[in-house]
Amino acid sequence: MALEQAIDKFVYDGCSITFGGFCGRNPEAAAYEIVRQKKRCLTVIDDSPTDALDILIGAGCIRKIEVAWHSISVFARALNFRRALESGVPRRIDVEDYSNYAVGLRFLAGALGVPFMPLKSMLGSDIPRYNKRIRIIRDPYEGKPVALVPAAMPDVAIIHVQRADSDGNAQIWGHLANDDNKSRAARHTIVSCEEIISSEKILEIPNMTIIPSYCVDAVVEVPYCCHPWSCYGYYYHDVIFQRDYAMSNRTYDGFLKWLETWVLGCENHVDYCDKVGRERLNDLTNIELRLNRIPI
Repeated sequence: MALEQAIDKFVYDGCSITFGGFCGRNPEAAAYEIVRQKKRCLTVIDDSPTDALDILIGAGCIRKIEVAWHSISVFARALNFRRALESGVPRRIDVEDYSNYAVGLRFLAGALGVPFMPLKSMLGSDIPRYNKRIRIIRDPYEGKPVALVPAAMPDVAIIHVQRADSDGNAQIWGHLANDDNKSRAARHTIVSCEEIISSEKILEIPNMTIIPSYCVDAVVEVPYCCHPWSCYGYYYHDVIFQRDYAMSNRTYDGFLKWLETWVLGCENHVDYCDKVGRERLNDLTNIELRLNRIPI
């Protein structure tokens, strides 16, 4: 289905969502579409979200986040996040803090269908002092302390991949992050991809199918979905565009002007790509192909 249809069908006011990707493959286009459709009171459960979360916070879409880390790439300017926490602009949000490892175990628990996962690293931090959902108990076998983190089972996972077939068998090159477990833990999974290919092509390298069709509710072909982030094997990171976002975001008025230009002022992702410039996007593709040639 089209991206607009998938967001309209599966993302609803008050639901919890997670985004795939890590240092690339970030489904930015999906976040922009959530803003256009004015979804509200969302909870984001994620490991290390970047631009997409900051934009959703600034647009007033977020009620709560359950994350380990949040910033904007190398620019370290998740200023909408800071404004929401410090000044309530545009609205205050609740924060539930974890480590990256703990978040990964939360998605593993959700994928396995178990209510929690034990770990010991939380015992060496102050996070359990402020996050009461982390429980410290005595190991029933050896009597030693162990921390428990609750399973993460978001209502919707939105995961971008390099390619998928129309049944939803999705293939990923490069860093998997927690995407395999996110797709299994979520109640619904939207897979966006750079291209939809035949099932016969998928079967040529079946070990690359990280997300199987039975985990997927919607398949959406969205070339350049991750811009300004990279998608390994397809296009490079548009650092200049991301820098310009960070500069605009120094003030909330500056962010709103950026949002009007690049999100609300675009009818859809195709319109956004046209505004970015097809020549610029092609240049990012050529850079990536020179650096990382993979068999696709």
